[in-house]
Amino acid sequence: MRVLLARHGQTEWNVLGRRQGQLDSPLTAAGLAQAHRHAKTLTGFDLDAIFTSPLGRASTTAAIIAEAVGLPVTVVDELAEVHHGDFTGLTNADIALRHPNAARERAKDKYNWRFPNGESYADADFRAAKALALIAQQSRKPLIVSHEMIGRMLLRNLLAEEPAEALRRNQPHDVIYIVDGGRLTST
Repeated sequence: MRVLLARHGQTEWNVLGRRQGQLDSPLTAAGLAQAHRHAKTLTGFDLDAIFTSPLGRASTTAAIIAEAVGLPVTVVDELAEVHHGDFTGLTNADIALRHPNAARERAKDKYNWRFPNGESYADADFRAAKALALIAQQSRKPLIVSHEMIGRMLLRNLLAEEPAEALRRNQPHDVIYIVDGGRLTST
C-alpha cells in the first residue's frame, strides 16, 4: 500500500495562532492556493481514492484535489483533528494565562497528556489506526487529507514509529508525505 498524506490548506485561525482542534475556520487565500498546488502536483500520481477528515478545512482541500484528479472523496470521521477541548479557539498566550501549568504538564508526557475536556495523542493514535484499517479495505493507493496532529499519528502507524519520534514531526500545509514500503518521502 502506498499512502499519500496531505494537510489541509492554511486557515484564518492558523494565521492567528488559534487552536482549532475539531472546530473550523475557513481557508485563507494562501490556503486555497496551497490546495490548488496540491491538486496540480497530484494529477501526476496514480491515486485510486481520496479520504478526508469531516472538518471543513480538510474537506474543502480534498474537494479541490478531487476535482483535479477526477476521484470522489470519502469522509472518514476518525481523521478529524485531535480534540483540543477547553483550549479550542485559544492562542498559546491565552492558554498560558488560563492554564498556567498546562505546558509543563504536557511536556512530561506529550503522547498521553489529554487536553482538558478533549483528547490526547494516544486517543488520536487509536483513531488513526482505525482510519488506516478502514482505508486499507477500500484502497491500495489512497490520498488522505487531514490535519497536522492526527497526521503525526497516521505517520506513526504507517512507519511503525515510536510515539516520541512521531511527535517531533511537523507537516506543513504545502507538503505531501508519501509512505511507500515503509519509506517516507515528500513532494
